[in-house]
Amino acid sequence: MDHSARASTSSASSARVVDVLVPVALNQTYSYRVPRGMELKPGDVVCVPLGPREAIAVVWAENPDPDPRLHNRLKDVGEKLDVPPLKKELRALVDWVANYTLSARGMVLRMTLRMGEHLGPERQRMGVRLIGQPPQRMTPARRRLIGILSDGLLHGKSETAREAGVSAGAIDGLVDEGTLTIEPMPRAPAPPAPDPAFAAPDFSRQQRTAVDAMRALAANGSFHVALLDGVTGSGKTEVYFEAIAEIIHHGRQSLILMPEIALTGQFLDRFAQRFGVRPLEWHSELTPRTRARNWAAIAAGEAPVVVGARSALFLPYADLGLIVVDEEHDQAYKQDEGVHYHARDMAVVRAHIAKIPIVLASATPSVETEVNARKGRYQRVVLPSRFGGQHMPHIEAIDLRREGPVRGRFISPPLAEHIRVAIERREQALLFLNRRGYAPLTLCRTCGHRFACTICDAWLVDHRFRQRLVCHHCGFSVPRPHVCPHCAAEESLVAVGPGVERLQEEAAALFPQARTMVLSSDLVTSIETMRSELNEIAEGRVDIIIGTQLVAKGHNFPRLNLVGVVDADLGLGNGDPRAAERTFQLLNQVIGRAGRDQGRGVGYLQTHQPEHPVMKALVACDREAFYASEIEARERAGYPPFGRLASLIISAGDRPTAEGFARKLAAVAPIDERIQVLGPAEAPLAVIKGRYRFRLLVKSLRSVDLSEYLREWLAAGPKTRGNLKLEIDVDPQSFL
Repeated sequence: MDHSARASTSSASSARVVDVLVPVALNQTYSYRVPRGMELKPGDVVCVPLGPREAIAVVWAENPDPDPRLHNRLKDVGEKLDVPPLKKELRALVDWVANYTLSARGMVLRMTLRMGEHLGPERQRMGVRLIGQPPQRMTPARRRLIGILSDGLLHGKSETAREAGVSAGAIDGLVDEGTLTIEPMPRAPAPPAPDPAFAAPDFSRQQRTAVDAMRALAANGSFHVALLDGVTGSGKTEVYFEAIAEIIHHGRQSLILMPEIALTGQFLDRFAQRFGVRPLEWHSELTPRTRARNWAAIAAGEAPVVVGARSALFLPYADLGLIVVDEEHDQAYKQDEGVHYHARDMAVVRAHIAKIPIVLASATPSVETEVNARKGRYQRVVLPSRFGGQHMPHIEAIDLRREGPVRGRFISPPLAEHIRVAIERREQALLFLNRRGYAPLTLCRTCGHRFACTICDAWLVDHRFRQRLVCHHCGFSVPRPHVCPHCAAEESLVAVGPGVERLQEEAAALFPQARTMVLSSDLVTSIETMRSELNEIAEGRVDIIIGTQLVAKGHNFPRLNLVGVVDADLGLGNGDPRAAERTFQLLNQVIGRAGRDQGRGVGYLQTHQPEHPVMKALVACDREAFYASEIEARERAGYPPFGRLASLIISAGDRPTAEGFARKLAAVAPIDERIQVLGPAEAPLAVIKGRYRFRLLVKSLRSVDLSEYLREWLAAGPKTRGNLKLEIDVDPQSFL
């Protein structure tokens, strides 16, 4: 080897090597050389060549001992991005979540880098201003542009083009003619920080005790879990705001996690009333530009308080000092696509890693949280009564076996009479039915044909507002026909069962003078639309609200004093181990919307089984009795939190392939007397989006490292190929 070749090899082998994690569906890191003069450390965000493209990645670790045989084949890191590095605690969370959920680390990292191409310094926005004489050739489009800019001020270029209904090229044409000029827009000033002394509220004696506990928790600053256990309307939000005020005093950041559906203007306004400004938001409705700006503010420590949906948990906070999980029991905290994780549980993990306190708030805690509080693992902070002396709603059961509605109707005579009286008193009534659309099934009364999804094992739901039959699992839809496609009978199609749209039709017939509104997730086009509709209700412009579980999420309706649950039994008959818990929580929450401001709230449960433990506990307002029976049943059956569960869903484009793989996988499950492998069995929803689904359920003692068991099993098992897919859900919440 000549001298120059030896020098080149020596130079290459002396270069630093780092391992980077790329936010794609891979678990492994990749090694890259660090170019001379580039300063890199773990956590830095970089751009690296990955195959034929450039990819965003994060330096995960130094590689002090790379294989010298591969050194010359390693590529160089492309550039270091000008963004704050991911802190050690966030990288530890990524590793922990990936290990626990058996997800690819790259997919967990992807949740922390939600910007994609928007990472890095914010792109300079350009504005346009009127400076010169009108152009020689005037068109209607140019006249509109000049009219908008006639004030001589600097306007955003893209916004101006949109307002005038023209393309950006129309603006460029006027710039070329000297009529307009393009200038950089000044950067938006950072919003003022929340002021912990802005409007400290007066608390009741009971609230004061809870406030003192919250402040002490925040001031202590170490890992500690507190359950803020308060009845609906007790002021839980105002109480945990005081923990946030304490964190602001210490110059650290707070995160408030909420179910996305509950990120209402009401909550943001309450925050502003307490602290003088709204918090920074994080949810799926943000524009890419706002998302990038907020991500950067969080990473730079310029966002003292963040309120967000579950994905906000994975943001790169500069100095996180407190996490609050509001409505901690809510099902929306479980992500069932991509990385299967429960945001409440992972929030506790992040708090533990970061050594910071966390508050779980609920009027109806999850059984897991309730057991942790009873065993002393979590501190329980209690708010036993409503703020301002308001009474809890009185609850009655309406036995549909004796007082059911007439055929074809769904509102019983007693409930209809109570609603009539409420309207006469100028109060609002809420009819609750957790079923979207007009009817869950459409059939032909001539031949019995039922309308089913062509690619799912599900009936099509009639949506009259949209005039379509829709599958709620895959989104397939068809126009609602007037003729049966099976027997060609005309006008023979009949809706079976009620949805909220049908309920509105019935309410309008029973109370023709009443103003009605349907609140349902499929009718809400954006969070802003929902906020507008909730404001209409709060301002008293609606008499009867007809809603799904959307209405149970922490909203405050001052004039609402009556809640009628149209089908209280709906969630109890599906074989889900959590069915009783979910039904109790949901009905308790929705009835808790009544009587929060003035008057006495009342809730009516239309049920065919008033003797069911859930109904008896609700009517008696005996939460303790419900938890006692539910905890005993879980412990006896070895269900969480006394045991552990994992679900393995195998799917394929045909039934034999899915079933065959599931049986082969079950056959090689390691034998362990502490673990049961149940199945394979056809999933309750056997076909979704044209894919046939089989399920294995793994049940173990609480002490078992279930993730490690699954990892060993899958390593020894058959590998998925072709259109086979295996999804693993540790701690499943859904059993469909």
